[in-house]
Amino acid sequence: MLHYIFDFLYTNGLDPSIHNLFNYLSVRSALAMIFSLLVTIYFGKVVIRFLKTKLVQDRIRDLGLIGQNEKQGTPTMGGVIILLGILIPTLLLCRLNNIYVLILLLSTIWMGLIGFLDDYIKVFKQDKKGLAAKFKIIGQVILGLIVSLIMFFHPDIVIRENADHSGDKNMTILPQNNQNEFTKAFLEETKSLKTTIPFFKNNQLDYTNFVPKKWQTSFLIFFPFSLIVIFIISGVSNAANLTDGIDGLTTGSSVIIGSTLVIFCYVSGNMLFADYLDIMYIPNIGELVVFMSAFIGSCVGFLWYNSYPAEVFMGDTGSLALGGIIGVVSVLVRKELLLPIFCGLFFIQSLSVIIQVSYFKYTRKKYGVGKRIFLMSPLHHHYQKIGIHESKIVTRFWIVCVFLCLLAFVTLKLR
Repeated sequence: MLHYIFDFLYTNGLDPSIHNLFNYLSVRSALAMIFSLLVTIYFGKVVIRFLKTKLVQDRIRDLGLIGQNEKQGTPTMGGVIILLGILIPTLLLCRLNNIYVLILLLSTIWMGLIGFLDDYIKVFKQDKKGLAAKFKIIGQVILGLIVSLIMFFHPDIVIRENADHSGDKNMTILPQNNQNEFTKAFLEETKSLKTTIPFFKNNQLDYTNFVPKKWQTSFLIFFPFSLIVIFIISGVSNAANLTDGIDGLTTGSSVIIGSTLVIFCYVSGNMLFADYLDIMYIPNIGELVVFMSAFIGSCVGFLWYNSYPAEVFMGDTGSLALGGIIGVVSVLVRKELLLPIFCGLFFIQSLSVIIQVSYFKYTRKKYGVGKRIFLMSPLHHHYQKIGIHESKIVTRFWIVCVFLCLLAFVTLKLR
């Protein structure tokens, strides 16, 4: 929004240097992060005070965990603070005619509403089950379908492939003052369903290859692609929700993962870096750097209140939205196959639940008594059960998350 105001002022005599400064992606990203941090910290106090006055408290189920009783009465639905911290700076600082930004705005509001309904039913209706699981899944499926439809049909979602030197891995990067010559290397702007495969030299997978050429029609190509997008968005969203079990774990991990996605968005949206790293150049994807900067600022601001001991819990309002955003951005920037690496912490948490439940059902069927591999799942509760303090668990999980994100960066050149 501010971008259009500055454009208007420029046409009416605003100093060109001020106008150009505001057009820099780095400046708007920094402002988005700072503004998001301030909005989150300020509104955090207001929202927490409101939730406490309205007695919106999280009725924590007794899991027999150390220090669990201390959390009784802590307000939930704090994800509203995160949503405000993301949406307000995005509306002010992003180019709202950018299709990628519009997709992320839709995804944030959509997943936030699903989570809000779940929290509302749990808290105000006193129904511990919350929103029925099938309705959550339906909501995630609809979002995945919308995102895949837009990616498949919208004319602005394209990639530019290396047209002139696809076989020359040692091409010298041309200086920025010779952009006309450099852009010749990226002449082929096409609609594409390609994505990045880690650890391989010819590191692109085309989803259209999933359908034999003689059967390739729009529907038969779109169908498997949409299933993949739905699976990714639903999976990451639910994984973030499972991870949100102890103070600051999901919030801090989202900061680290969000920082990784900021870099992916920046290098994919910059021709020089895209050529140097030999990755696909995605026009206009760079605008997501501003959005994800607001995402990071919002999570850091919320961590101000959510770190141990938490003054507020994000609830499903926050966790579903954060996971949904991470999943959607990964698909848009064509790095979804890297999710098990840079989102490995969420993946491990989900895997621990799947293993625990599967093994329990298997042993109950075979021996008549269900057995468990972990003392409790998700995995962070297992470590709580063996007596490790939750603040130490959170810090160690953050360290693991940093390591996995660094590994994801390495895959850009390690092939």
